[in-house]
Amino acid sequence: MTSQRTRNRLIQRLRDEGISSEEVLDVMASTPRHLFLDEALALRAYEDTALPIGYGQTISQPYIVARMTELLMSRARSRARVLEVGAGSGYQTAILARLVDKLYSVERIEPLLTKARQRMRELGIFNVEMRLSNGGYGWPEQGPYDAILCAAAPASVPDELREQLAPGGVLVIPVGSDRQFLTIVTRSEDGNRFDVEKAEPVRFVPLLSGVVR
Repeated sequence: MTSQRTRNRLIQRLRDEGISSEEVLDVMASTPRHLFLDEALALRAYEDTALPIGYGQTISQPYIVARMTELLMSRARSRARVLEVGAGSGYQTAILARLVDKLYSVERIEPLLTKARQRMRELGIFNVEMRLSNGGYGWPEQGPYDAILCAAAPASVPDELREQLAPGGVLVIPVGSDRQFLTIVTRSEDGNRFDVEKAEPVRFVPLLSGVVR
């Protein structure tokens, strides 16, 4: 159930669902999603569904991971400095890290962060810096960022994340409470304007404040 053939079936399904970026599909095909789940759920790793990872959090559905990554990579002017908000299990982190120069990632639940760091080491991914942080605030000390991906849903786009975008930078984030939409925020080249575009309906855990140790 964790064989390359099983992974390839998932990749074909993602193609059928409209994911067209070959670089994103290639990275997902070679990233072992089962390593980001508890052993009891590993057999379901290559289903196109979200799965629990503890602490009320989930590993995102592969389609959503692919879609958000594809949107971010297609809109970003540069991939030099990228921020991920909500590392969770580290699966999305591992996908992004193989597509960008330097990735900064924040997670508010310390046990999840500890596991995610360990998985990065096991996979030989060394272009990621991770820290325990209130996700809604991002990581301003390392900004500005060419691109930001947020894996939890605030009721509205946090000003703190918008302000951490470099001129021309792009933020991909689910937004809303009862109804959520995958949203793309692009900062103008002069830095004075933010253009907002809704992509499609989604369902994410809420973006919460504070840290859990």
